[in-house]
Amino acid sequence: MSTPSTTGPTIGVFDSGFGGLTVLRALLPLIPGANYIYLGDTARLPYGAKSQQTIARYAVSSAEFLLDEGAEMLVIACNTATAMALPEIEAAMPIPVVGVIRPGTEAAREAGEHDVLVLATSATVQSGAYTRACASVGLQAYEKACPLLVPMVEEGWINHKVTAEVLRIYLDEAFAEAPNAHTLLLGCTHYPLLKPMIERTLEEMGHPMRIVDSAATTAQAAARVIESKLPRVSSPGAEINCTFFATDSVEKFQRLGGVFLGQPLPQVSLVDLGG
Repeated sequence: MSTPSTTGPTIGVFDSGFGGLTVLRALLPLIPGANYIYLGDTARLPYGAKSQQTIARYAVSSAEFLLDEGAEMLVIACNTATAMALPEIEAAMPIPVVGVIRPGTEAAREAGEHDVLVLATSATVQSGAYTRACASVGLQAYEKACPLLVPMVEEGWINHKVTAEVLRIYLDEAFAEAPNAHTLLLGCTHYPLLKPMIERTLEEMGHPMRIVDSAATTAQAAARVIESKLPRVSSPGAEINCTFFATDSVEKFQRLGGVFLGQPLPQVSLVDLGG
């Protein structure tokens, strides 16, 4: 990866932390030649513990930073920010904005099943955003909060037996409420790293499901917007240009970020967005 050039569109990707790097990971092969600017607002996470007004203020300030850095499109790669602040972000931005909830919901609808099980963080579940989004397309969502999975992923326990046992407990509880669900929507951008474990666990439980990866569906939605509104995309094989910013602990961000992105991160710059 290298510093930004001017050969392709500039795409800003924002998350409160590391999880949004799974969205960036899915974007890279879809939009070759683009310039990517990623911001992890690590100084102010977790967003889920904040009020809606505070989340909106943080998210808008992060979006404005990316706009000032030259973003021509913004991807909100954060379920909490999408659930709690998408209207405020869209109102503040003169550029296209894509969140993570709608793309995943539309992909779940395409599966043709009525009942959808959503695994998400407590904050996302409490917002009811997936329930509302699914209802708007004729789906019944059953949202299951899985608060232990994010810290386990960040600990690197992606293949750990403890993570597998915790996941099984969450799924057992979820199936008690949604026994007819055959589509599973990953409503947190950390969870794609657990997809192989989720698939194995579902098979062991005798409950195979179609898994909708919200990181992948968000990347696909962003690619469609790029093609329609910012068609300056280079040919396959073009150089990938990424710049990374974090609001705290850049060394930790660089170390853990490589796990989420699937490749080493280059230099991460520290930026102060205030309180």
